Amino acid sequence: MKKTAITLALAAALPTFADAEVLTFYGKANTSFQSNDEGDGATTDVKSNASRVGVKGDLPLDSGIKGIYKMEYQVNIDGEGDTFTQRNIYAGLEGGFGQVIGGKFDTPLKIAQKKVDLFNDLEGDIKSLITKSDNRESNNLQYTTPTFAGFTVAAAYISNKEAEIFDDVGNQIDTRDNGTSVSLAYDQNGVYLAYAFDQSVEANDWQVNRLVAQYNFGNLQVGGLFEEQEKADNSKQDGWMTSVAYKINQWTAKAQYGQSDIVKADGETFSLGLDYKLSKAAKVFTFYTDETAANDYERSYFGIGTEFKF
Repeated sequence: MKKTAITLALAAALPTFADAEVLTFYGKANTSFQSNDEGDGATTDVKSNASRVGVKGDLPLDSGIKGIYKMEYQVNIDGEGDTFTQRNIYAGLEGGFGQVIGGKFDTPLKIAQKKVDLFNDLEGDIKSLITKSDNRESNNLQYTTPTFAGFTVAAAYISNKEAEIFDDVGNQIDTRDNGTSVSLAYDQNGVYLAYAFDQSVEANDWQVNRLVAQYNFGNLQVGGLFEEQEKADNSKQDGWMTSVAYKINQWTAKAQYGQSDIVKADGETFSLGLDYKLSKAAKVFTFYTDETAANDYERSYFGIGTEFKF
């Protein structure tokens, strides 16, 4: 009832969307109380883990085409930093031809990871030590094909508007290239396979190749990701990770391990977690993450938390 009331209020506040076929107000509140040991002794804090609110929907147009939109903001409910920050925000068209959207949103390479990262948004997130390429880009124009026999292609063009690059003393040394991000994914009968690449997204002339595999069979999910990053000077770094999850009634036990030189030399990360589902939209969880890398980099985290979706 409360969600319906909020949705109706938003529809009234946004007359442009009043005739929308679908108007959905949604969100997620994920917080954890955790102990963090980052080399200077353990500290404790309450952390908001990518909590968010958003509105999404579509407007029926002619010839079977519909306009689509999404406006999503991260909410830092732990009181640290800005209360609201932009996440995925876009508008576009969708029909038998596929989907075209423009705005700020996750690249096809980032989306290609699917649910292989079991500790997404927590300390064990793969962006901590495995990859630098889970990007959400502005000035982004993307086309996604219809799904055919389980296959889908997504291609994004990222306009950097010839943004200037300066050295440490303020002299302009280059301009940012426009970037591209492309993925090819197969998703059918519990099998997910994907290949994706970025060109000049993270930085000029940087190329990233990513391979992902995930298999769901009954209560078991196993997955893996391999990534290679080549910089403008032709130097290469790579990383990989693997994960496994198993559900027993309301419980889900999960584990994840990875090695990478992309973020830090000799990076290694290991995470264990246990979730308990209170309902379809709520759970409590606990996790432990251990990270090591070159130059005596050692970190560990232990947390308990709650997640509510609406």
